[in-house]
Amino acid sequence: MVAPHSPPFQSDPPAIAAAKKQIRADCLARLKARDTAVDAVLCQRLTDALLLTPAPVIACVWPFPHEVDVRPVCHALAAAGRTVVLPETPPKGQPLLFRQWHPSCIMLPGRFGTEVPDGPVLTPDAVLVPLVGFDRAGNRLGYGGGYYDRTLATLPHALTLGYALAAQEVDHIPTGPYDHPLSRILTEKESLHFD
Repeated sequence: MVAPHSPPFQSDPPAIAAAKKQIRADCLARLKARDTAVDAVLCQRLTDALLLTPAPVIACVWPFPHEVDVRPVCHALAAAGRTVVLPETPPKGQPLLFRQWHPSCIMLPGRFGTEVPDGPVLTPDAVLVPLVGFDRAGNRLGYGGGYYDRTLATLPHALTLGYALAAQEVDHIPTGPYDHPLSRILTEKESLHFD
């Protein structure tokens, strides 16, 4: 039996892929047009929410230039004694790896302009998931590579906390057979729970 998203990579049906492409473009435009003052509010809300969980190993994100910069969350979690891991993007069709990060660790160049800690691979208990778009059913829209869907399929017991700006909410995210809804979604304005 072939596991979901095992090579060869399986994608959405064409109609769903086309709908997601349009929503993705609209949501990315909203993200890029934001007042970056909301970033600090969202980071504080994320930090507070993650520190309330019992998760000892938390997967965070090293942001792309246009994304909300959640590096303050990484620092706050590390200062509170949590183990922080950051994703390493493997070749397409494989789940993300998570490498341990700490404020003084060496960062190495990763794929797609990302940076990756030079640390051991660990399995997270909670995963912070960046969103391009989301809906109130817990569905998320990413960049379209399927990395988080493949990864979340391998972590069925992990808390999955998506984050985005309230402006990135849409009425409905079309879902394909490999899309994984999230446990929670947090914005600068509210927290939505689905677990």
